[in-house]
Amino acid sequence: MARQVVSPILSVHPLRCLVDAMFEVEVKHLPPAHQCTLHSLIHSEDGDFWEAYGHYISDASGTAKVSTNASLGGSYSGVEPMGLLWSMKPVPGSRPGLRFRKKDVYKPTDVKISVYEGHLTKGFQEKSPLASVVAERWYTTPGIRRVDVTEKGLKGTLFIPPGPGPFPGILDLWGGGGGGLVEYRSALLASRGYVSFSLDYIGRVDTNGQPYNVDNEYFEAAYTVLNQHPQVCPERVAVLGLSFGVSVALGMTAYSSVIQPRCVVCVSGSHVMPVKGSLADVFSAIKKNVKNTRYDDQKRIIWRDVLLPIPDDTSKKVEMGRIKCPVLLIVGEDDQNWPASESAEDMKQMMDKAGNSHLLTILSYPGAGHLIEPPYSPHTRSSNFKLLEVRPTVVMLWGGQMEPHSQAQEDSWHKTLAFLEQHLYKP
Repeated sequence: MARQVVSPILSVHPLRCLVDAMFEVEVKHLPPAHQCTLHSLIHSEDGDFWEAYGHYISDASGTAKVSTNASLGGSYSGVEPMGLLWSMKPVPGSRPGLRFRKKDVYKPTDVKISVYEGHLTKGFQEKSPLASVVAERWYTTPGIRRVDVTEKGLKGTLFIPPGPGPFPGILDLWGGGGGGLVEYRSALLASRGYVSFSLDYIGRVDTNGQPYNVDNEYFEAAYTVLNQHPQVCPERVAVLGLSFGVSVALGMTAYSSVIQPRCVVCVSGSHVMPVKGSLADVFSAIKKNVKNTRYDDQKRIIWRDVLLPIPDDTSKKVEMGRIKCPVLLIVGEDDQNWPASESAEDMKQMMDKAGNSHLLTILSYPGAGHLIEPPYSPHTRSSNFKLLEVRPTVVMLWGGQMEPHSQAQEDSWHKTLAFLEQHLYKP
């Protein structure tokens, strides 16, 4: 009697979840000790394909489970439950300088997970998988409202959780690497229970199409709009800054009579800026030190020295002793774009001297770079970058090594959520 052949069964659980949630990938009904390759594929909104893969051997029961079995090779190795996501790279032959960015937060990122016979390293598109499943990764939970904000000359987006509220609020400030209005982090924060205001402030143009830098009143207007929203609890508002956004967050918290957050989160940034200065003053300081720009052997721009050495002159940096709320600093020790490590150390010394260092928490990650994103996002060591006053696109070196950077993204995100919950939700 002929032996019945059982086809492998591939499962992903949960099939639909937020992007910061883990999933389980498992293959059953393989022969024992059988070689297989698990492969993930995303077709991005920019039209590019990103992939990752791991080599597995089934156990005695014919099962390969990503959360417990080690990948023996591929784009990642070892027991890495989310390696099929964070180790993603553009497929061979893709355009250079790519960075994975989510634009439409109301559509899921579809991740096609497939299992192949044997240990493959290429040609996945040309081969037939043993089984495939499509998992949906979301930035928004059902009921999240998106509201365009244009009042008071602002340009931004409010994301509001379902329900009457009031909710804690977060002013979300991306940096120069954001490239205009970036919404996906705010959408994810709203899905975690916060009214989040993603503000566009870099690269603004006037009615004649000429670029200009917004002033401090612009950020105060944005904070006021968030603070006075009927679904926001005005005593429970935070500011979250990345890169240039850190300069804004710290400067406005220290000197503004309007912006008085309950807490501040700073990712990959610095406090170096003229005292009581504006964003324009930060750009002016950078222009003066542009001679410190370096290039690596691939002609990628390294900007971390532009603000170095950290000045001793206290008139050239935020007076950290004026900060009266908890501050979380997230630092990638391989940041090649901004002197985040040196800045964090100097901020600590300033706050130690001022007697308010009890308000400071520093998360410093060896091997992590500048672009510390929500967890399981593909690591981008370098990518194309449009300088505001330079027409040609350049390649910016952000830094970071894939595995430690990915670990930093996961750890810092969960600690950020815990920090926000502690200071915005608890009495």
